[in-house]
Amino acid sequence: MEAKAYIKNVKISPKKLRFLIDAVKKMDPYKALDHLYYTPTKSAKILYKAVKSAVDNAKNISKDIENLKFKKLLIEEGRKLKRFRAGGRGTAKPILRRFSHIQVILEADQQVKSSELSSAPDSTVSPRKLGSRTRKGDAGKDA
Repeated sequence: MEAKAYIKNVKISPKKLRFLIDAVKKMDPYKALDHLYYTPTKSAKILYKAVKSAVDNAKNISKDIENLKFKKLLIEEGRKLKRFRAGGRGTAKPILRRFSHIQVILEADQQVKSSELSSAPDSTVSPRKLGSRTRKGDAGKDA
């Protein structure tokens, strides 16, 4: 089960939004919502709304929402508004007002039960020894 939320054309630069992403990705969505709610920045408020929307979409899709985790949390660059400010000697200084797109995808974390692990077929793979490679000319020789 996947729950998605896309928020497009948010009037904040992607650089400011990406500042929080690394900390939030490692948490589960409910802890991330608490963390974002108490972070006093504009980017945290916007990211809170995106994650909250994805969690609400997960509630609408399925009843089992305890084991949610982030599959994808992406900030993309949106459009740019180009403006100019008057500079000295009749020059114009460019200003770029950047917009962002936020993509949040949550998935249900399927925990494997211990009974399923014991019934799985046993695959024995011998670990490779260090230095066990043979040279091209030594393929037929026993060392």
